[in-house]
Amino acid sequence: MDFSLATHRQPGSVVVSATGEVDATNAPRLAAALNAVLDDPGDCLGIIVDLAEVTFCDSRCIGVLVAAYRRARERRISLVAAAPQRPVYRLLVIAGIDQVLSIYDDVDSAVAALVPADT
Repeated sequence: MDFSLATHRQPGSVVVSATGEVDATNAPRLAAALNAVLDDPGDCLGIIVDLAEVTFCDSRCIGVLVAAYRRARERRISLVAAAPQRPVYRLLVIAGIDQVLSIYDDVDSAVAALVPADT
């Protein structure tokens, strides 16, 4: 499966959706997409990394998520993950990412948790 990214801004949040394998080859593209949002957050209160279509991720993916989480925290922006497939979820748990990053079952749940209803 080819790797692709899509970024969708909505009031109060940004969803960055990845598709395919996030490995050493294309993790820099995910980092660039997250950094672009963090460099120009606008009214963003939270960034949701949609992992629903990610079939594999390696340590580079983990590193990108941790680095983005740190940058987001410095800017008082929440960064969470949503909808990882079982193998990806297991890797996130093994790596301890679930101890720092909230992981939601789906994007809608993540948005609801991050953005006040009146936004």
